[in-house]
Formats: sequence, structure tokens, C-alpha cells
Amino acid sequence: MTSKRLRQPAPASSNPAARTKWLVIMVKEPKAGQVKTRLARGIGTVAATSFYRTALNNLVGRLHAPAEWTVVLAVAPDHAVSSPAFRFDTARVAQGRGILGGRLDRLMTGLPPGPVIIIGSDVPGITPSRIRRSFRLLAGADAVIGPSPDGGYWLIGLRRMPRVPRAFSGVRWSSSDARSDTLRNLAGLKIATTDTLSDVDTAHDFKAAGPIIGRRILPARG
Repeated sequence: MTSKRLRQPAPASSNPAARTKWLVIMVKEPKAGQVKTRLARGIGTVAATSFYRTALNNLVGRLHAPAEWTVVLAVAPDHAVSSPAFRFDTARVAQGRGILGGRLDRLMTGLPPGPVIIIGSDVPGITPSRIRRSFRLLAGADAVIGPSPDGGYWLIGLRRMPRVPRAFSGVRWSSSDARSDTLRNLAGLKIATTDTLSDVDTAHDFKAAGPIIGRRILPARG
């Protein structure tokens, strides 16, 4: 597939119903030794890479619902934005350099008008119904967050009206404080919370998620 480039941000529409809903999936090029390195220490590099590739392809397949939202793959490293490893014909952008918070801020401020939800690519429990519910919650809130049991989160969304809050400044990533730091940055705004889900970072996570890791593409209503 050829990569698609997003158009430049357009002037904000006065009609909220006309705004595109953006679903951004943070992805890495699925190359051995470059993805799921912590998981690889428990199950081996080949198995960890295979898991990531399968999880990514299944996730994009489940969530590719153009009538409801526009999927954008935010790709790392930047040069992989045109990689044939990404099999679906979706828009792609490079994540850019810097720490995770800076990359998330650029996505939140750089996309054209409309609410933005950003998710990871290694959470097998993500389904269209969960994304649909998150966008519904975001319609009545300034932000929506999907907690993870470890103190982080698998989903973060911003309505981006009337402004884009700086949600990611000073967040202690990969720690049990990541969610509380983000919520601190959003203090004073209306925050909605959606389902709690786990990612797959360790061999224990991999075993626990076994029943759904191999799930094939679900119907759009799943």
C-alpha cells in the first residue's frame, strides 16, 4: 500500500457535526529487535515480533470504519512511514523525534479539526464498540481516558474545543504515575473515563491475554 499524507489543518468549522473524528494508532515498524523488547525477554524475539505484527494487523482491521472515524497510523521510526509492513490503506504520519509527550502533543495540535483519540497498538482488548463509546463520552467532555491497571492508560482523547490543552507536559512515562500526571495537566476540565484494559508487555501479560491475542478481524459492530 502507498502511504497517505494528511491534508494541512483546515479552519475550524462552526458545525461540530461536520468535524472529522480522528482515531490515531501509535505504531512501530514490526521489525525483530525493534518492537516489544521487554516481552521478547520472556518469550523470545521471534514470538514477540510475531505477536506485535498480528496484534497490529488485527487491530487496524477491526477499527478501520471510515463511516464513523478516520484512522491515522502514527509511525515510528519516521522513515518507516511508507513501509509495506503496514498492510492497510490508511493515512499515515511520522511520529517525529523526542519523548512520547512531545510526539503526542504534536499529533493533538497538528491534526485537522475534530476530536482526537489516540491509542496504542498492543492492547488486544480494543474493539470498535469501545472506541465508539469513547467518542460518545468525548462529545460531552473535554477529555476521555482509558485506564490501564499499571497506572498508565491505553487511550487518551481530547475534544480540542475551544482549545487544545497541553495534556502531556512532565508526564512520567512508563511509570505508575503516567495517568495521574496526565490528569493533573487536565485539572479543571471535564474528564470522562472509559473501560480499563491491559497491554501486553511481559510474558505474564502474554499468557493472560492468550484467549484474545489470536482473534481475527471482528465485524464493525464488535
